[in-house]
Amino acid sequence: MSHPTPVSNELSNGIRVLLVDDQEIIGKAVELMLKGEAGLEFFHVTNPVEAIPAAIKFKPTIILQDLVMPEVDGLTLVKFFRAHPATREVPIVVLSSKEEPITKAKAFEVGANDYLVKLPDRLELLARVRYHSSGYRHLLERNEAYKQIEASRKTMAHQIQSALKYVQSLLPQPMDTPVRARWNYLPCTSLGGDTFNYYMLDEDNMAIFLLDVTGHGLDSAFLSVSVMNVLRSRALDADFLDPASVTDGLNKAFPMENYGGKSFTIWYGVYSFSKKEIAWSGGGHPPALLMCPGKEIELLESDGPIIGIMPWEDFVTSRRKVTPGSRLFVYSDGCHEIHLADGREWTFAEFLDVVKQNRDLESGESLTRLLATCRSLAGTDVLDDDFTATILDFPR
Repeated sequence: MSHPTPVSNELSNGIRVLLVDDQEIIGKAVELMLKGEAGLEFFHVTNPVEAIPAAIKFKPTIILQDLVMPEVDGLTLVKFFRAHPATREVPIVVLSSKEEPITKAKAFEVGANDYLVKLPDRLELLARVRYHSSGYRHLLERNEAYKQIEASRKTMAHQIQSALKYVQSLLPQPMDTPVRARWNYLPCTSLGGDTFNYYMLDEDNMAIFLLDVTGHGLDSAFLSVSVMNVLRSRALDADFLDPASVTDGLNKAFPMENYGGKSFTIWYGVYSFSKKEIAWSGGGHPPALLMCPGKEIELLESDGPIIGIMPWEDFVTSRRKVTPGSRLFVYSDGCHEIHLADGREWTFAEFLDVVKQNRDLESGESLTRLLATCRSLAGTDVLDDDFTATILDFPR
């Protein structure tokens, strides 16, 4: 047996037939049958022991193999081909001198794709060679596409994890003074569009905001972080002590047509320690919950539209006195828009009932209980939307 030459790139889409048969005359006959076929390369191995090394080098698109050979039984060789990673998926057509149902059944059982009684008619042989080679090339193309998809998925997953770490690095630390602040941030996928923060604007005023960009993934997270950085750095034409000025400034600075069709909801508040007062404004966001001792939960509504969807000149600042010892709960809609396991939608009233039940718990425990309830109701640990919430307990 002469050694096969490496297959050129020009033949990478052609047909490569490897014949394994100990008889030279069969090899010549098959070669004559295939001669003249465009894009076809033929190689004949007479020693079955050398079949697998030859296949590894030749890279056939189809293997024609005799069942009766010295040294190695034909059915055993089929098993060897199927066991080796280089030939595991290459179509194998076994050649036999007899039309025997039992032999056919055994050949298919060990991994053969087809069965021919030798020597077949030339047209039939060419048809089967073309058919199996075409199927194998499509299989290779599919496998290559899967590899590229998997590589892309891994790259994207790495990028998302890096972005998630960056987003998490921007979130505030839990706080114990001058207010106690705790939060829970759980994206529904690797990266979401929610973010929040709280920080002192000056010696007397503290800003609190939570925003939710439409969609999920890198583009939503990018816009979310951009808005957060604008607010933190005060790089906005607005009076940051006046919440309506902030929501108006954001609406003008982030029109959705400039950000890939992305818009966002926000609740922005300012707490004055000297006045013991919370001022707020919102755009399309769920109402914050103010829990004053001995009183029912009050909804601090967002009266404006979703930020970025349209021009709007009527953002308003609302104000409420805050009784010492009160609690402010700001959250995204992923905390209450839950698709229940029974197909029902969790109502906002039911969500409020759970918040009421947990209002006397320590803030971190209250958030943990709420998340556990949402997961239990949904019947899964992975919720449909980002679960983002922060609780501020004001001093007594």
